[in-house]
Amino acid sequence: MANKTHHSNLQLAITNKQILKIALPISFAVLVPQFNFITNNIFLGHYSQEALATASITGVYYLIFAMIGFGLNNGLQTMIARRAGENKPEEIGKLFGQSVFISFAIAIIGILLTWFLAPVILRNVLNSGSIANDSIEFLKIRIWGLPFLYVYQMRNALLVGTNNSRLLISGAIAETIANICFDYLFIFGNYGFPEMGLNGAAVASIIAEFTGMLVVFLVIHKKGIGRQFSLFNHFYWNKKLSHQLFSISMPIIFQLAFSVISWEFFYILIEHHGQQDLAISNVMRNVFGLTGCLTWAFAATSAAMVSNIIGQGQQDKVRILITKIVKLSTGAALIMAAFINLFPELIISVFGQSDIFINAAIPVVRVVSIAMVVMSFSVVWLNAVIGTGNSKTTLLIESVSILLYSVFVYLILEKYDLSITFGWMGEWIYWGSNFLLSFWYLSKGNWKDKKI
Repeated sequence: MANKTHHSNLQLAITNKQILKIALPISFAVLVPQFNFITNNIFLGHYSQEALATASITGVYYLIFAMIGFGLNNGLQTMIARRAGENKPEEIGKLFGQSVFISFAIAIIGILLTWFLAPVILRNVLNSGSIANDSIEFLKIRIWGLPFLYVYQMRNALLVGTNNSRLLISGAIAETIANICFDYLFIFGNYGFPEMGLNGAAVASIIAEFTGMLVVFLVIHKKGIGRQFSLFNHFYWNKKLSHQLFSISMPIIFQLAFSVISWEFFYILIEHHGQQDLAISNVMRNVFGLTGCLTWAFAATSAAMVSNIIGQGQQDKVRILITKIVKLSTGAALIMAAFINLFPELIISVFGQSDIFINAAIPVVRVVSIAMVVMSFSVVWLNAVIGTGNSKTTLLIESVSILLYSVFVYLILEKYDLSITFGWMGEWIYWGSNFLLSFWYLSKGNWKDKKI
């Protein structure tokens, strides 16, 4: 009887109820970091437009390393979900231990690059010396949050892969409260704290990431998940498991890193158009990120559930599962796109900018809302490819899409010097390409015998 119960906890059913049970807690957990990022930018927007503009460069830079961790997270989640589908809980703790080792090594590399290489690059590619100097100073503080973020992400993979995504909420709430409080204290210097401006947002974010990580591990301990999967019995190097995790994760890591690097390239091109255009684009990234939280949750659900049902030997049900997730994801995106098109002034006004700024940003909102809808089904199909274990294919798909995107934005923004509204149309090309290539690959069916 005990074995039967454990079996049902790990193997998933292909139903809307099961999809939402996984996706909604994930969406909340994804929403919180986005909300924290938006909170930073709202405070910075009220502090100064230059701080808001600078935050676009620094935010995307840090996102590069966050996505590297997210790539490791996706690889770990895929393997954990596969072991859950195979009903092998004893292997899950071993995978988690290796992921922590690897994530700390990547964090050290990220810190060293930020301190010694990033300043050279930023001073050479940015036109504004003040934005370059402010960005460098901010990043040298902000990057110290990376180890906390990575462990936090590995915890996400564990909980989603083992069908415990509801437990993501506690850490997310703690992180949000900490971020808002310390933003208020450190950016403006309230209640006797030093006025740190942009750098205050960096300090607040580090404290928030540490808080979220700590709370989640307390919850894992209290719920007995550490004992269930022997999480803390496997903190030693395992060459075989690390190789397996690397083989799945590295293509995803490169895929996500290249994707965000192309976005940093986009923002560098935007910076050449001036401070206001850079600040507008930062606001658009906030809108895109906030409204895309549910979409990314459905994407993570797609990867986890596809891997789980393949582990159950139900490869023929993958297309049915993807279709169900796409309907939910796209339906939610259409509702959100309609809302931001109906009330764009309301959304943009919270960043504390002038009417001139708001009027200049509204056309970009229209473009971004279409990109949101295209992303809503594209990212589900792309993550379904990740769920099959064919991460090298996702890297190839992303590489093609990124190349098309980068060429487009360079021609539009640099060569022909057109409006940033046209530059943001590059998102249509990027997500459209991802969808077409993912759909074509999964339709072929030669992924069904992939073993991980």
